[in-house]
Amino acid sequence: MRLIGMPLLSLVIPAIQHFSDFRQLNAAYGMYVVIAICTTVSLWEGNRFIIKRMRCRFPAYNQTTRRLLSEAALGLLFTFVATYLLDQVLCKLIFHNEGLFVGFRMSLIPTLLVYLVYEAIYFFEAWKLNVRKTESLARESVQSQLAVLKNQLDPHFLFNSMNTLAALIDDENIDAQQYLERLSDVYRYVLVSRTKNTVLLEEEIAFVDAYVYLNKIRFRDNLQVDKQLSPEAYGQYVTPLSLQMLIENAIKHNVVSKESPLTIRIQQEGDQLVVANNIQEKTILEKSTRVGLQNIINRYSLLTDRQVEVVRQGGLFTVKIPLLAQLA
Repeated sequence: MRLIGMPLLSLVIPAIQHFSDFRQLNAAYGMYVVIAICTTVSLWEGNRFIIKRMRCRFPAYNQTTRRLLSEAALGLLFTFVATYLLDQVLCKLIFHNEGLFVGFRMSLIPTLLVYLVYEAIYFFEAWKLNVRKTESLARESVQSQLAVLKNQLDPHFLFNSMNTLAALIDDENIDAQQYLERLSDVYRYVLVSRTKNTVLLEEEIAFVDAYVYLNKIRFRDNLQVDKQLSPEAYGQYVTPLSLQMLIENAIKHNVVSKESPLTIRIQQEGDQLVVANNIQEKTILEKSTRVGLQNIINRYSLLTDRQVEVVRQGGLFTVKIPLLAQLA
């Protein structure tokens, strides 16, 4: 656009303004072309800089109105100042007349056209990127669902079976009843959240509590999960099943015993959620589903520019995932 647009405008605008000189191709027309080149290059590059800066400052789709208004205000101001100075300097030096505001009026339409072309291209590229992200996110979501719900039974059949089993459990067997209730909560959450890209941290934590309860029946006090979260954090969003996957990985890859208890900490650090566990690797690892940490990284890369951080240091395995401010 710049290689073609700037020379083209530099030749066309003076030809339209001074058609008689253009027909004669005299020296005056040559001077008009020189002025047009200076004006076009200055305005194009200056406004292009404004466009690039506003894209960096307001990149999101929901910031389009602010970006356009900022570009319009800054572009109008820059065009006025630049053309005023060019009119005053070039017109006085070359033609010895007052060119006040002439260049500004003539530059408005070409400048507007350039803005429209830049914004149209930017909007189209952003639209294509969002389409690709949506498709990729759908694939990642399906992969996660298949891994978590692999070989699942029909939901209605499973819940009916759980209700039947609950009726068969003796009323005095409180532990069995609570275990079945938590198992139902876990499965219900998986079914509800599988079609969502993000969920409230409050919902994810409630699911994690049920999941940890089921595991503590097996590991007792050898598994400890400590949560340190502010009330504000519960109103943020995370990808569904992400915390469960991290806890599952910690249990899967580490020894959990009375001699070597496994401690998992979930805490907030600024705009990140930190999940850390002490490292005590198993000599024989359980069979992996090949979904988990990489799936979380992939899903977050489609939702935000902020990175998932994985740190293995000082006997701790730490994963930091971004807390999202709004529902995706």
